[in-house]
Amino acid sequence: MVCPDVAGRGDSEWLADKGDYSFSTYLADAAALIARITAPAAPATFGTFRWRRKAAPVPAAIDWVGTSMGGLIGMLLAAKPGSPIRRLVLNDVGPFISWGSLYRLKGYVAGLVSFRNLAEVEAHLREVLSPFGPLSDEQWRHLAEHSVYETEEGRLQLRYDPAIGDTMRGGHSDPEFPLGPNFLSGIDLWSTWAGIRCPTLVLRGAESDVLSRETLLQMQALRPGVEVLELPGIGHAPALMSYDQIAAVREFLLR
Repeated sequence: MVCPDVAGRGDSEWLADKGDYSFSTYLADAAALIARITAPAAPATFGTFRWRRKAAPVPAAIDWVGTSMGGLIGMLLAAKPGSPIRRLVLNDVGPFISWGSLYRLKGYVAGLVSFRNLAEVEAHLREVLSPFGPLSDEQWRHLAEHSVYETEEGRLQLRYDPAIGDTMRGGHSDPEFPLGPNFLSGIDLWSTWAGIRCPTLVLRGAESDVLSRETLLQMQALRPGVEVLELPGIGHAPALMSYDQIAAVREFLLR
């Protein structure tokens, strides 16, 4: 299973050319990462001698668990010919996202946000991430601690490049997004969804506006074998921090 941070987020570097924050970049980076971790180990050499050794087992395929944008990247990768993705978990995302939902998500990464202390960070996250559903105080503090870094001025800043909010673009302007017939209403990846062949589990927050119930039903109609778990009292997106959510993903991947 791969757990990368895409460019400009988490511990990944910020891009010099802010226009490169696009799915073309994210997919190229993901493909390079997958190629690297699935490449056979090179035999050891010393001078003119080559030591014969048994290479460590290398997985022929990987599992991909993607939340929101990470799920879109997973779908696009899984639909490519010869994809190494063995099992795909989509956390509250599907092949159609309305522009209204996308613009709401864009608001989360708009502008520079910094804080004086962790208490302020936690209060902010409790507000903007309330759709995550009920989390314990310990879990909220965990999110706060791992969502920021300390600046040279001693402030705490969220771990993403604020320029992402200025450069997030609709799917119609990104060459990696096929233009579906419903693109005027939102991101349309139905042709991508139809091309995925690997076993797939879809988690949906029952209150989500990013993955609507209508979209979920269409996903099941196109691919009857897809597995679904809806989580009551949760919006976008399940935090994957509770026992029942973790157990469902674990069982699916280890089956």
